[in-house]
Amino acid sequence: MKADVQNRHAPAIRLRLVGGYEEAIVRNLGILTILLLLSGAFEQARAEDASSSESFKAASELVSITSPDMMQQLTTGLTTAFWPLVQQQASAGKIDDATVAKLRGEFERLQLAFATDALKDAPAIYARHFTVAELRQLIAFYRTPIGAKVLHEMPQVTTEFAALTLPRLPELQQHSREAFAGILREHGYLK
Repeated sequence: MKADVQNRHAPAIRLRLVGGYEEAIVRNLGILTILLLLSGAFEQARAEDASSSESFKAASELVSITSPDMMQQLTTGLTTAFWPLVQQQASAGKIDDATVAKLRGEFERLQLAFATDALKDAPAIYARHFTVAELRQLIAFYRTPIGAKVLHEMPQVTTEFAALTLPRLPELQQHSREAFAGILREHGYLK
């Protein structure tokens, strides 16, 4: 069916581009766009070079403030929320309690190691999305009593939200399948 989609739409695209002037205009606009983007990128790169180390330093400080206990809390909370499903499957498979306990410990260890490793990229991501001034404002916020409370409570809030959302996922999947099938039927891809 994918080939039908491409064949059905490709002639219309070709018709628009055929003709010497249209093709030349499109090509020249493409070249001009690339040149403008590149010139802007060079200017931005020069501006970012001056503050990138300062930005990365501020972002690293933000990550060090926001993540010490959060990863452990989040891992434990999410394990608590999702583990009953794993345990239910283990019980159905007649896996003994000692093995299930060992599986849970390994599950938590792997999650924490994964999250900790992924966190290494966080400063660069923060630095791309926030200015140095904004990073400093975030750092100042998280050093306030309410900021500290946010850091302490958010893993639990996230865990509770995940626990409420998990049972509703099958319903979302069913609705998505039905909606997609309707659209595909409407466009002639399903009967």
